[in-house]
Amino acid sequence: MTRYVLAIDNGTTSTRAILFDHNANKISSGQKETTQILPKPGWVEHDALEIWNNTREVINDAIASARANVTDVAAIGITNQRETTVVWDRATGKPVYNAIVWQDTRTTPIVEALARSHDPEWFRSKT
Repeated sequence: MTRYVLAIDNGTTSTRAILFDHNANKISSGQKETTQILPKPGWVEHDALEIWNNTREVINDAIASARANVTDVAAIGITNQRETTVVWDRATGKPVYNAIVWQDTRTTPIVEALARSHDPEWFRSKT
C-alpha cells in the first residue's frame, strides 16, 4: 500500500490540497477559489462554511485524482491565512459570523489607540 502526505493550504484566494508520495513528489492536487466578501471599504470576509466545504472538496479531488483512498493518507499538514479569525458556536458547531480575514482593517482605530497607550513590551507580554 502506498502511503501519502496530504498538504492543505487554506489561502486568502483559494483552498488547495496536494498529495505527495514519501519522496515528496507531487502526485495530485485539487484547488477551489474562495469568494471574497467585501461588505464595506476595508472589510474583508470569507464564508467559513465555504472554506470548510471547499476544503472537503479539494481533499476528495486530490485523493480521487491519485486513484487513492483516504486510508492511504499517512499524514496531513495544514497552512492557513495568517490571522484570519472565525468564531464557532460551541452548541451547533456553526460559525457565528463570516471569517474576518487578515487583510481586514476595521479594527485599525482600536489598534492605533492601543499602540499610543502601551509600549511594545506590553503587547509582547500578552501574546
